[in-house]
Amino acid sequence: MSQIAVINPILYTSETNQIPKVHSIKDTMIYTLCLGFLHLGHSVTLIAAEDYRPSDEETYDFPVVWMQTACRKVFLPRALPYMPKLRGFLRAHKEFDLIISSEVFGTWSYTAARLYPEKTLIWHELAKHNNILHRIPSRIWYRLIGGLLMRKAAVIPRSEAAADFIRQFMPVVSDMCIEHGVDLEKCPQQLWKEKKEQFAVVSQFIERKRIDRIILRFKAFLENGHLSFRLYLIGQGELEEQLRTLVKQHHLEESVLFCGQLGHDRLLPIVAQSRALLIATAKDNNMVSIAESIAAGTPVVTTSVPYNAAYVKREKLGIVSDDWNEETLREICENNAFYVQNCVCYRDRLSNVYCAQQFVDYIKRKSPDENGIS
Repeated sequence: MSQIAVINPILYTSETNQIPKVHSIKDTMIYTLCLGFLHLGHSVTLIAAEDYRPSDEETYDFPVVWMQTACRKVFLPRALPYMPKLRGFLRAHKEFDLIISSEVFGTWSYTAARLYPEKTLIWHELAKHNNILHRIPSRIWYRLIGGLLMRKAAVIPRSEAAADFIRQFMPVVSDMCIEHGVDLEKCPQQLWKEKKEQFAVVSQFIERKRIDRIILRFKAFLENGHLSFRLYLIGQGELEEQLRTLVKQHHLEESVLFCGQLGHDRLLPIVAQSRALLIATAKDNNMVSIAESIAAGTPVVTTSVPYNAAYVKREKLGIVSDDWNEETLREICENNAFYVQNCVCYRDRLSNVYCAQQFVDYIKRKSPDENGIS
């Protein structure tokens, strides 16, 4: 058994400087990854910013260390939190055999990379510069701090786009990409065999997600002779009332159903029984909902914007098109069995256990004599 630390201060995305409180972190991507290490028999500790502690008291499957952030006007907790006690914590816990830290552009990754470069893996998602202050801090960080002071730490990209970006700055970048893992035990077994006449959207109701476009394209699909279909909108956000108004204006109240924010136990069965997950986002990185949909045996119709749209296209796990429309929905329905089978065949590669094992295998190959990984 090995002891693994996972440093991921930002547990979920916040669109504003006011970080919303959630009731639980157990559905987050990073918690799921930690469960993967646990399943493999390793000891794992998650380190996160106090700002993301849920409102409800929870009992976790492994230790979660909440750290206070400081200098909050400069290091915004929603984008670049600074945890001053991290250095002391890592110095006091030299027993960790592997440290996985999220993102090269992060004070926490700098701390880990400087203290323990040989056993630190930086799991990198971003494929372009951070927009804060006209990208100036980001450019300085990647070229000087990352490229010079963090150069001994290995980087594992989360997508091909992230790999292309980070290779400009960091000398040790894995050829292997590790995707956001999914807990397959939570995915409904065999429900992909019970597809219904429905589509699903799992998203925040915010501007960049362009849910209004999805509704209007679904309306055109209905009008082309598919009146029995339903569209499930799962999520919440500042544009919900506008979207409800749009649905009423087009008399779609019986066809477009608002489900609110759902836990995975209620969300995944809806996704699993849908013909496709629909995405029209204008700005995103890797989308966990894509991986979860595929793991549930449901193909994806998406723009090319999400980084993981690359393997959706490559593996034929759905349709990738920046201007998908009602004809695209017709195609995904007519050839649904083909796409579903591809998803079922691919799902094991998205398992959190598979992803965790990839990290362990990489560090073993990288420095077999300098770590205690077993």
